[in-house]
Parts: sequence; structure tokens; C-alpha cells
Amino acid sequence: MSVDPDLDALDTFESLNPATGEPAGRFPVHDAKHVAETVDRARIAGQWWAELGWDERCRRLLAWKGIMARRIQQLSELVHRENGKPVSDAFLEIVSAIEHLHWAARHARPVLGPHRVSPGALMANQAATVEYQPYGVVAVIGPWNYPVFTPMGSIAYALAAGNAVVFKPSEYTPAIGEWLVRTLAQVVPEQPVLSLVTGAGATGAALCRSGADKVAFTGSAATGKRVMAACAESLTPMLIECGGKDVLIVDGDADVAAAADAAAWGGMSNAGQTCIGVERVYVVDSVYDEFVQRLTTLVRGLRAGDGAGAQLGPITMPSQVDIIRRHIADALDRGARAVVGGLESVHSTYVDPVVLVDVPDDAPAITEETFGPTLTVTRVRDADEAVDKANATDYGLAATVFAKRRGMELARRVRSGMTSVNSVNAFAAVPSLPFGGVGQSGFGRIHGADGLREFARAKAITRQRFRSPLPVLTFARTPKAEARLAKIIALRHGRG
Repeated sequence: MSVDPDLDALDTFESLNPATGEPAGRFPVHDAKHVAETVDRARIAGQWWAELGWDERCRRLLAWKGIMARRIQQLSELVHRENGKPVSDAFLEIVSAIEHLHWAARHARPVLGPHRVSPGALMANQAATVEYQPYGVVAVIGPWNYPVFTPMGSIAYALAAGNAVVFKPSEYTPAIGEWLVRTLAQVVPEQPVLSLVTGAGATGAALCRSGADKVAFTGSAATGKRVMAACAESLTPMLIECGGKDVLIVDGDADVAAAADAAAWGGMSNAGQTCIGVERVYVVDSVYDEFVQRLTTLVRGLRAGDGAGAQLGPITMPSQVDIIRRHIADALDRGARAVVGGLESVHSTYVDPVVLVDVPDDAPAITEETFGPTLTVTRVRDADEAVDKANATDYGLAATVFAKRRGMELARRVRSGMTSVNSVNAFAAVPSLPFGGVGQSGFGRIHGADGLREFARAKAITRQRFRSPLPVLTFARTPKAEARLAKIIALRHGRG
């Protein structure tokens, strides 16, 4: 599988199955010249796409949704082959992406189309309108861990808003990006409204400097800062979703069995390679022992591997294995206990589940993103202490709270962009909710109405309906008009 008819003229790289090492495709390393040319073509395509109008764009996007739904097994197997995750996990990821594509296509017009707003009493002679116009070309730099769901949170919403998109998938998952581009072209054959560029960091840097009108990036905080620096050179606006050190809080009145199940899924699914995955668990003392017992029973039954029946796939990025090993070793050296697994759980390609208790608060396993199938479980005296510990981080992406009486209160107090109460990561599957973080986890939002507005410029328009009885926006205004205005302001705003 390739994206150019003649790759021999270009530097190329192979995408490899992380489980087997077998090639999943061969792709070009696109240089700055090619990237700039792609953006130039996308600008023409974007103008054409915007002129199609809301209804026709919606029709085309829904047709693309239909292709994805009909070929979901094909795409799931491609994700398994290139990313390594189990086919069933890939299937769930794609289902969510399809739901978001449907929502964005259907809601773009009511969210972004022209709508009247009140002009206020002083400007009652004006008709005031707000509408949202597309940027033009949006550059999307996607991750490897959720190679369909995450970039589609930008691609679908940017396209629905009327932009063209140039997509650079991770160098670990270019075949999946190529599949998305190719299938959209089947329903939009006229113009390259979704284009692909492939390569590693240099290609991404070129895309940031290519003249794109906005950049949407998902990845690590360190890379995100470099992307911001490149965008700053041209004041290119961007949204950025980085990692997290996401927390699950279990209060004393929680459904402990449900909380343990959520922790197991939130921490171990996708082999822990989830930005919104659970890494830290804080459990109130009164239910701590029961929670740990239930969690260990669930996690011990999980199996990492490539064959049928494996719930955890490989660690997609080889360098991440060393980080996982270092976090576990450091915690154990400092007195932590592994109630499930340990250093022996870390293999060359796979990592078996690990649950650590009694981990010091300043250990990297608590403070740094591990991005592997590991959980730290910490005993706290009450939910207030849990919130304090949860917020003792520079990250602020996602959180989970299990509690009956105080669930909503605790959810609001956790410093995060998103929180689920009595379920894990449910917000990601609700298309109408915004998705994004604070602090080192980034800024800006995808999904929902906020996600649509992220990919459009607000345009304010006033239209005078009749001459104002109080003309003040003129050098011809009189002292009498100013006196009348002063009286009006005193009456409207001068009272205690």
C-alpha cells in the first residue's frame, strides 16, 4: 500500500506491525516543498468545498460515513495490522469516530450558520448577526494510539465547517491515514479536500510552516511545544491536545465493583496507551482494601498478545517500553509494592498489566505520563484529599469519579477538561460534548459545538435598519445628543 505512484524518486519509510515486525505499507517522506504544494492545492479545494454549501457538504460527509460503516471490519483489521491493538478495540474506536462524523455533518449548519443576536438598547436600530466562516486549510497532525478516532475529531469537524484538511498521520500509522483520504475521495472526487502528507517530525514541522490557516495537533507535551513554536513564527492559530496523568477517584459510598471494573478498563485498554486513560487511582480508606482486591482479580485475568483472545496489544512505539520499565523500577526501589505484575511484566514488545500500591507522591509513576498498562492505587482519608492529590499535577486532561452523594461536586473540583461520574471516559463517546484539556494537556476543543467553532472564524455583521434617534457615532453629534445619552446611561446603569 502506498500513496504515490512512483516512490523510487523519494525517500521512503516502512510502516511496521508492532506485534510482528511485518511491513504494513511503504510511504514517502514528504519534504517542505511537497508539503507546501499540497497546502496550495488544498487551498483551491477548500474554496470549492466552502462554496458547495451546508447541505451538499453534509450529504457528502454522510456518504463518507456510510463507507466507513460498511467497511468497518476492513478498517478495524487495518488498525490491528498497523497499530497492533486488538481488532475489537479498533472496532470500538471506529464506531465512535463514525458517530462524531455523523454529528458534525448534521450540526454544522445550526451551530455555525448565520444567526441573529440582540443589538442592545443603544443600538436598537441595528440588525446584529453572527456567522462562522471556514479558515480555509486546516493542518491536522495525528497520533498513533487512536489513529482513527482522535484525528477524526479534527478532520470531521474541520470539513463540516467548510475547510479543506491536510492530514499528517503518525509515522507509525500512515496506512490508516491513507485509507481515510482514499475513501473520502470516493464521495468527493472533484477536489482534494482531504490530503495526505507522510513522514516524521520534519514533515510535521514543514506542515506547521506551510501556510495552513490553522493547525490541530495531538501528541506529547514536548512535541506540542515545538509545534507551537513553529506556528508562532507566522501567528498560525492552533489547538493542541497533549497527554495526561489522568485520575480515578473512589469515594466511600461508591459502587466499588463498578469502580474497579472502570479502573481496569480505563488503565489497561489499548495497553494503557490512551491520553484519557486512567493512570492514578485514589481510593478512600473505608473501601480501599475491597477495591484493591476486586481490581487485582480483574487485571490478573487480562492477557497481552497478538492472537485471538488477547485483550492487550503491543506497545506501539518501541521507546515507550523503556519509560514504562523505568517508572515501575523507580517505584519499586522507593518502597512501592506490585500487587499485580512487576518488572518481569515488561517484555520487548508487550507489557503485561501492572498494579502498584504505596507509590510515593513524587515518583515518576505518579507525576509523569507512563502510557502503558500500569496503575498506581493510593489510599486517602477522604475524597477531599483525593481531589487535592488529583490536582497536584501540571496535566489536566480527563478524570473519573465514582461516588453517589458527592459525584458532581467532586467532578467539578477536579482540574481537568473532562470528567465522567460513575463511568469511565463516557464523555469521549458523546458527540455533543467538547473534548480537550488544560495546563500541560493543551488547549482548544474538538467535538461538539465548541469543536465546530474551533475550525471557523466568528464573523460579526451589523446592518442599519433605520436612522438612530440618538446619533452619536458621528463628528456631527450635538451636545444635546450627548446629554440625552448621559441621562439614558444614568437611568439604565447608574442605580445601586
